[in-house]
Amino acid sequence: MQWLVLGVNHISAPVAIREGLAFSAAQLPEALISCRALAGVNEVVIVSTCNRTELYAYVEGDKLAVLQQWLATFHRSTVTFESQHFYHYRDAEAIQHILRVACGLDSMVLGEPQILGQIKTAYQVAKSQQVIGKALERLLQHTFTVAKQVRTDTEIGSNPVSVAFAAVSLSKQIFSDLKSATALLIGAGDTIELAAKHLRDNQVAKMIIANRTVQRAHDLAQTVS
Repeated sequence: MQWLVLGVNHISAPVAIREGLAFSAAQLPEALISCRALAGVNEVVIVSTCNRTELYAYVEGDKLAVLQQWLATFHRSTVTFESQHFYHYRDAEAIQHILRVACGLDSMVLGEPQILGQIKTAYQVAKSQQVIGKALERLLQHTFTVAKQVRTDTEIGSNPVSVAFAAVSLSKQIFSDLKSATALLIGAGDTIELAAKHLRDNQVAKMIIANRTVQRAHDLAQTVS
């Protein structure tokens, strides 16, 4: 048995590749069951955010090629995936990577706290689909404990940090006063929602939300209004 992490992130792959490999909340249950059904995949968690898609798996033998092929074919995407877009870690390195991600050390903005919540959500979904066993349960509970301790014992969480916070802070430097500014938000995912909340708290004059689905844009508008 071995630990295996397979993924793509903002460093390894461009946006088009990351979007092609991302899982929506609605897709995750089916994807988890499909992945767990692969021979030799005993346990699995899928973490999918705007900046990364990662599989945390407890497997029998070398399942790297199997999981890479599954990840690329599940979406039936027309985007061409190359081996250099993926990264992988085994055993001790896999555990170290998961800990780094959960602590925000592998994020686009160092120390951002949202990723820990996203991993916890991924864990809950995987648990609800019964694709987590004792091995991943122990690892992820340890991960949550370490991430909490890091935020308690270090200065990494002393200031509010996220891509959304950084973007709004930069806009304040450029435009000085957001009370007379109009902000265009493209998309309606978690990062955009967080940006919208920061803009609201900074009293931006107007927000325009452009999204593929009108309902989600409307829901976000209601949330931050």
